Amino acid sequence: MFGKKKKTNYFQLLKDLTLYTQSAAEYLQNSLLEFEPDTLAKSLEEMHAIEHSADLALHVLSEKLAREFITPIERQDIFSIANMIDDVTDSIEDVLMCLYMYNISSLRKESLAFAEVIVACSNELITLMSEFQDFRTSDDIRGPIIEINDLEEQGDAIYVHSIRTLFEERRDPIEVVAWMEIFSRLETCCDNFENVSQTVEHVIMKNT
Repeated sequence: MFGKKKKTNYFQLLKDLTLYTQSAAEYLQNSLLEFEPDTLAKSLEEMHAIEHSADLALHVLSEKLAREFITPIERQDIFSIANMIDDVTDSIEDVLMCLYMYNISSLRKESLAFAEVIVACSNELITLMSEFQDFRTSDDIRGPIIEINDLEEQGDAIYVHSIRTLFEERRDPIEVVAWMEIFSRLETCCDNFENVSQTVEHVIMKNT
């Protein structure tokens, strides 16, 4: 007798992807708190290792989706959410990449405020994915969705303040251009978190 094939827990696989996002967020924050220009290349390699592991996990999920006929929610919804989570991880790596490419020698304090928001978003995203499996009965799933939206608004406010302060100080134009791009990448991280939460919210509404 052949045993019954175990169903894939796609909700757990989605949560696993968010763990890589959290690792990337925490690594970014630590890299900024202990910023050393001379070690940026090494830091970027270590961040890329996190991002690469996330890509491999996404590939495993995608392969399972391609083979299995029955899924707990629509196949395309699982695929979309998974790719959006991966986009968040990629965007966090992009911040460190920008610091390296533009040869940044000292940090602006606003980047630390951004990093704090990004870590908070990553924690809320894990909470959201933990509740997602029971979205039809969970009373707590709306909380992290609302919190991520609030955090994204905080990111917008930090971005506006950052750009304003940057131009008030009228620094070297090359440095201004570099930091405008870095701040834009940091804001994109916050936006990408909100994209995931809004998509999850849409899936919940569609399935309840």
